[in-house]
Amino acid sequence: MAKKSSRKGLVITLIILFVVIAATAVWFISGRTEGPVLVSVEPVQLRTITQSVSAIGRLQPELMVKVSSEASGEIIFLGVRDGDTVSKGQLLVRIQPDIMETQLSQTRAATESTRLSISVAKAELDRTESDLKRIAELYKKEYASKEELDRARAAYESASGRYSQTRADYQRAQGALQQTQATANRTTIFSPMNGVVTYLGVENGEKVVGTAQMQGTEMMRIADLRVMNAWVDVDENDVAMISLGDTARVRIDALPDVSMRGIVYEISHSPKVSGQGTQEEVVNFQVRIRLIDKDGRMRPGMSCSVDIETETKSNVLSIPIQAVTVKQSGAESNGPADPRMENKKDAVDKRKARPESMVWMHNNGTVQERVVKTGISDDGFIEIVSGLKKDESIVTSPYQAISKLLKPGAKVRVEDPEARKDRFRRLRQEQ
Repeated sequence: MAKKSSRKGLVITLIILFVVIAATAVWFISGRTEGPVLVSVEPVQLRTITQSVSAIGRLQPELMVKVSSEASGEIIFLGVRDGDTVSKGQLLVRIQPDIMETQLSQTRAATESTRLSISVAKAELDRTESDLKRIAELYKKEYASKEELDRARAAYESASGRYSQTRADYQRAQGALQQTQATANRTTIFSPMNGVVTYLGVENGEKVVGTAQMQGTEMMRIADLRVMNAWVDVDENDVAMISLGDTARVRIDALPDVSMRGIVYEISHSPKVSGQGTQEEVVNFQVRIRLIDKDGRMRPGMSCSVDIETETKSNVLSIPIQAVTVKQSGAESNGPADPRMENKKDAVDKRKARPESMVWMHNNGTVQERVVKTGISDDGFIEIVSGLKKDESIVTSPYQAISKLLKPGAKVRVEDPEARKDRFRRLRQEQ
């Protein structure tokens, strides 16, 4: 009897041990088996897509004039301040005219001196002409020698040359007098246009250098703020998509509540290169945009960002941008080769062989890859030229699953995007 009991206990022990081992194996296998990937899906839809190019720059007025003086001297009157509105012909600056008056007096005296020299030279010319006629008559009657006639003719020609020279000197002196007179008149400076003083670089009592001597002192700038433009730098890869007349949306940093309309009116053909010869070399082209909307708060030099609308397509198949990934080839998975070991032909072929775009199709809890051809895009969506049909279901998020986790035939479980956000919000709160 005791022998049967011990045998029965051994059987029970073996059964319990088997159950424990089987449960452990099931738990281990289930733990090692990958479960379905949580994803969000969305149907392919028809949308209107507007492709745009973004750039940053500054505001500049349509017309701005730098005001300098042609005369050097001390400012004895300054009639405007920075920010003042001026009218064409309004008195701006008056410069002490004492230096110019001295130069004017000297020029007048030099002009008068050359005028008197003309009278002296004319008298000398008349005298030598009379002597030449008299000697010529005597020579005909053989009362004067050939040598005397030659001397008289030489004296006449010399006097004629001096007379012509003094007349030319007088004309030159008159020109210098007119120039000095004009410069003296410009010690009083008037506004050349209607506008606003956007820069004032001098104060009353300062001395300025005139442009007649060198570059001259820039005293102020007057700008017409009624027409404002945005000058932006566009990357060389994007400037080819921009055309004259394209519509732009301009946002000014100082006016965050305002979005202004603009029109592209000029595209530069000269590049602006920064960091030339280094790895940070950047090539941009300047694009100028005329603002259609007005705002009196705009000032020259304000920073702005611009979205230039280059192309719009209506009712085209589109999906969220993050749903598109690239199909990795075997060569690419091995890592890029050392560019120093590549020849020119291989480098060109590699640039031409761009990876294909693809999306993950969702069907009954599994996914399959499909190659697509894309077109233009905006901030959120991209056009599908071929490869998809309307209302087909595609995986749109998360991006980590789209780019790394998903494999052909992988099981997925659809999760609402809002539920995903709530789940991540709770996880952050628990941490």
